[in-house]
Amino acid sequence: MERLILCGGGHVSLELAHIASRLDFDLYVIDDRAEFADPRRFPMAKVLARDFDEALDALGQTPGDYFAVLTRGHAYDTQCAAHILRGPFTYLGMIGSRSKVAKARESLAEQGFSPDQLNRLHAPIGLSLGGQTPAEIAVSIAAQLVQVRAQAGGSGGAPLTGSGMLATIVEKTGSAPRGPGAAMLVSPDGSITGTIGGGALEFQAKAMALELLASGVPQARRTFDLSSSAAELGMVCGGVVTVEFTRQ
Repeated sequence: MERLILCGGGHVSLELAHIASRLDFDLYVIDDRAEFADPRRFPMAKVLARDFDEALDALGQTPGDYFAVLTRGHAYDTQCAAHILRGPFTYLGMIGSRSKVAKARESLAEQGFSPDQLNRLHAPIGLSLGGQTPAEIAVSIAAQLVQVRAQAGGSGGAPLTGSGMLATIVEKTGSAPRGPGAAMLVSPDGSITGTIGGGALEFQAKAMALELLASGVPQARRTFDLSSSAAELGMVCGGVVTVEFTRQ
């Protein structure tokens, strides 16, 4: 499961956390103010009440991480963006008006970041939907997160680890919800980490993974037909997905 790290615990961050908690992200919130980085404020996330640089150092970075920089001020936004740009990530978005974003980019360039690095920064953050309220802005950010994750093949996170059966999409045709690389780990107790798209597909894949674990089969493949004619899956979207199952 990909990590989504929200830098800042203000109003937009809170609205985004509510939405992102339904999007299969491992959610973190950091803020240097304890009243904002409060588990009671963000029960759906892991929170760190520390200086931004210290919190980012503590979390580390992986190539599959997603970052939304939503702090209370331009200086903190630039500080967080600079820290994140030095490491690997899949997505980095920063809030701010176009004029403030332009100043931030200028500051980052002066710190030595290349045009290629700055081009990876989504700023202003989110898709241009015209929203104004914190909730509307959060929707635009969530939409961009979904878009970037889909373009990355459905799963850009760190490899899933643990004992169980790893189910990975290896082929997809049509309009299936997730593409090659999307994965979920099914533990012997039936718990799931990650996702291959949810719904009936995931239900059937989980059932097969548990059967394989019980029978001791180390590896298998199965093709799931998600077309409207595949009534047994209860799906209305089209597409065919091939899933590879590998014992961990």
